[in-house]
Amino acid sequence: MTTKGKRKDRVLVFDTTLRDGEQSPGASLDHREKVEIAHQLAQLGVDIIEAGFPIASPGDFRAVHEIAEAVTGPTIAGLARCVEADIARCAEAVMPARKPRIHVFLATSAIHRKFKLRKARAEIIKQAMKSVKQAKSFVNDVEFSPEDASRTEPDFLAQVVEAAIDAGATTINIPDTVGYTMPSEFSHLISYLYESVPNINDAVISVHCHNDLGLGVANSLASLQAGARQVECTINGLGERAGNAALEEVVMTLRTRNDVYGPLWTNIKPERLVPVSRLVSRLTGMSVQRNKAIVGANAFAHSSGVHQDGVIKERSTYEIIDPATVGCQDGSDLVLSKLSGKNGLKQALNKMGISLNAEELAKVYERFVDLADKKKLIYDDDLLLIASEQLSDAVNIYTLECMQVTAGSSTIPTATVKLCKGDEVLQEAACGDGPVDAACKAIDRITNVSGRLTDYTLQAVTVGKDAMGEVSLRVAFDEETISAKAASTDIVEASAKAYLSCVNRLLSDREANGANETATKETP
Repeated sequence: MTTKGKRKDRVLVFDTTLRDGEQSPGASLDHREKVEIAHQLAQLGVDIIEAGFPIASPGDFRAVHEIAEAVTGPTIAGLARCVEADIARCAEAVMPARKPRIHVFLATSAIHRKFKLRKARAEIIKQAMKSVKQAKSFVNDVEFSPEDASRTEPDFLAQVVEAAIDAGATTINIPDTVGYTMPSEFSHLISYLYESVPNINDAVISVHCHNDLGLGVANSLASLQAGARQVECTINGLGERAGNAALEEVVMTLRTRNDVYGPLWTNIKPERLVPVSRLVSRLTGMSVQRNKAIVGANAFAHSSGVHQDGVIKERSTYEIIDPATVGCQDGSDLVLSKLSGKNGLKQALNKMGISLNAEELAKVYERFVDLADKKKLIYDDDLLLIASEQLSDAVNIYTLECMQVTAGSSTIPTATVKLCKGDEVLQEAACGDGPVDAACKAIDRITNVSGRLTDYTLQAVTVGKDAMGEVSLRVAFDEETISAKAASTDIVEASAKAYLSCVNRLLSDREANGANETATKETP
């Protein structure tokens, strides 16, 4: 049988939303949110979840470890540099998984060898083999990535790939790390490796394409035509700089254009794409552009009279994908009213892939009833916003009891804020350049913490004049910068809640660090 004949038609989907996706500037996920997304990725049908970079921080280690314990179905992978400490820490994090994987990487391109690693070719091969063998001593499933592979000399890349497979790597990932390659070049590179690496059929060939030139999906698809059988991607195309190949675009292209890609298929459940996309967008605070393919708000919208007439007569005239196929159901947004009970709320949340315990559901229901008194209609996005507040595992040292703001063109903006700290109620007032500034200054006075807004974004996330407004902001506290988001029908209230969330996270981190220092001093 020829090499080509041995290649399988199944395309493995390797999701790195929780690792590379979280590295998007402005993205923010805490431990509980990562675990919730991992459960949804498992329901979506991804084959591998790269849960994080365990050596990066205690929080990353904790998230990877809990995902490995709690999430069943997909392989759970952790990332590690080709460094002994990284690999050992990664092994500890993924070990509880039923199907653990260690993903090690080492740069191979001339520019990285010269300026970053300062190592010769022989040293790179030796280090790669040593690291793969170390990872193999912990788990059977080891992935090796020659970082910046697309800019590595092809002959040297082939040598590294062959050595890594000899050392025990079961998957070889070929990254276009800086999104530099053209589809024809990338396809040629994958074909070259199949022709030049004697043991290449002993491993799955994967690709990881960045989107710096907008070619992440195109390069991924070109590689599949050349024989790659694993695609590394993220929900909504999140990732470093301009992001990664978008999972939903790769999957739906294979499904929609099987006349081009033949028998290639994935295990993804397409009807889960839009719900998971919305969940990731809400929890990361990274909005999906309206004209984003497959999952954008305008993906199935038609404003032209000609287009509308055509769709009314026959949908396929202007739609190549049935919206229901990817989970975009017309009329499904409007689900509840203020007369709905907890059971109806729970069913609606479950439909969106959100599971809450009884205590969390009670808190969400309380927020829901309060919101229903303010809004005539409740939409899926409203529910997703208030439920996402319960997915955070952040400790709230202070909670917002109430606030009152005075503002106007001829009035000095003033805010009176009342916070609760345990059973203690604290109140302060402050003036500012605007109502948001005044509210933040009042919070500063109560908490004795002073922050500086470095980024502020407001967007309406539901429809109507009474739409929920979501505020995403970044606050600098001396040398530490913290991101948070909050939503309300009152944008000043949403701003105050988001700012207070940053203050709470800062104070929680300081308490945790203080406890760790005390424990360290007391340890003999």
